[in-house]
Amino acid sequence: MSTLQIISILGLILYFGILLFAVSKEKKNNNVLDYFFGGRTIPFWALSITFIASWWGAGSAISTADLAYVEGISAFWYYGAPVLISSFLMILMAKMIRKVNYLTQGQMMKERYNKTVSKMLSALIVVFMTITAASQMVALGDFFGTYLGLNYEFAVIVGTSIILIYSMFGGFRGVVITDIIQFVLLLVSAIVIFCIAMFYADGFSGIAMKAQQQGLSDYTNVFSGVSKYLTYIITFGCAWMIQANVWQRISAAKNIKDAQKMTIMSFFAYIPLYLMVVFTGMAAFVIYDTMPVGGVVLAIIQDYMNPFLGAIVFVGISAAIMSTTDSLINTAAMTLSVDLNDEKDEKKKLRYSQLSTLVVTIVAVLISLRVQSILSVSWIASDIITTGVFVPLILGFFFRIGNSKGALASMIYGSVFCLYNFIITIGINLPRFWELQSTQQVIIGALGSLIIYLVVSYIFKSDEEYQKADAFIKLRK
Repeated sequence: MSTLQIISILGLILYFGILLFAVSKEKKNNNVLDYFFGGRTIPFWALSITFIASWWGAGSAISTADLAYVEGISAFWYYGAPVLISSFLMILMAKMIRKVNYLTQGQMMKERYNKTVSKMLSALIVVFMTITAASQMVALGDFFGTYLGLNYEFAVIVGTSIILIYSMFGGFRGVVITDIIQFVLLLVSAIVIFCIAMFYADGFSGIAMKAQQQGLSDYTNVFSGVSKYLTYIITFGCAWMIQANVWQRISAAKNIKDAQKMTIMSFFAYIPLYLMVVFTGMAAFVIYDTMPVGGVVLAIIQDYMNPFLGAIVFVGISAAIMSTTDSLINTAAMTLSVDLNDEKDEKKKLRYSQLSTLVVTIVAVLISLRVQSILSVSWIASDIITTGVFVPLILGFFFRIGNSKGALASMIYGSVFCLYNFIITIGINLPRFWELQSTQQVIIGALGSLIIYLVVSYIFKSDEEYQKADAFIKLRK
């Protein structure tokens, strides 16, 4: 092993020890409210950091930089734009989510529709969160494997084991504390990589000159990728705005004002963070004639940093991936424990919460070992939440026309639609009526879900359901 790899492994061990120490010093979780919502005592700035850390993860730190190397500044539309759209919508919805005063999306849908709809929606959320966690494990396996010279499978298991230990015993407070540490490390690492890349690329003028020499007129045009990445913006934007881990942070806020401040702070932080990643990839286009093996970030660490600085940045990038993964695992476990478990005893429920964390992690690992592509796994997850959950969840806050039968029919349609796409994705030969991972797929899925929701609700309309809808909608005002 090289000196850089040895120092990096030692840094990772030290980092793991710091995380365990921080989690062990936190107040003991006595009930589910503590385990998944920090007892609603966490300050808004800490929730904002864990919100940022949840979305500024592996895709931002690695995939977007690599994409920017090829596509230029338009790569911002790949991850940055959906995140900004989602977080802006969360600013608008934070007051409503916190004001209805239910902790989870499942509880909200039980009050809005009925128990069956709540269970179905919660099951889809668990699937979404678990698959999305798997996408981050793919990034973890790729990064650890390439950087440390480990095979992919072993890298996934080692990295995920670290996440599992502190997540299982620390609960949401543990996730928040570790996310703050991880965010600081990632921020320092991202700034260091950005500065080094821009220095050797001769800044923005160097990037513009190289693009001009290569005849890439759109490389520095921020609007050139809008149409190309419209599918990502719509699909990921809709999916991420209803992510249960974000709603969990809003529900964990002390009050409505804190919930709003958390989302506003996050929105404005995302803009420079995503632009920094994009410009790092563009600067690498000047430095390297071809895409480096292992990606832009890894190449800059290996070629332009001494072993000690490289090890710090390695830990920072690892922290980015872990901070996203731990949030997804915690929220999936929360949904299993709170919305899909009818146990009343708090001690038993707390033990079930820890077991759920373990189960979700194991399933996500198995998925990441089977489908070793971040984009493919992310698409599968986003497909589920966009076509199966978005319509009944969001429309239920605003319109009385939707009822439990319409919501259930909409989610069943979304589930079947996503399952069909998934079967084709894994290689089973079925007729293709639309292009996979395309705007066409998004429109058919979302529009079909909406039509079924409205038609079935109208057919089975009832005064009792209208009264229940009116009572719920009144709560958010």
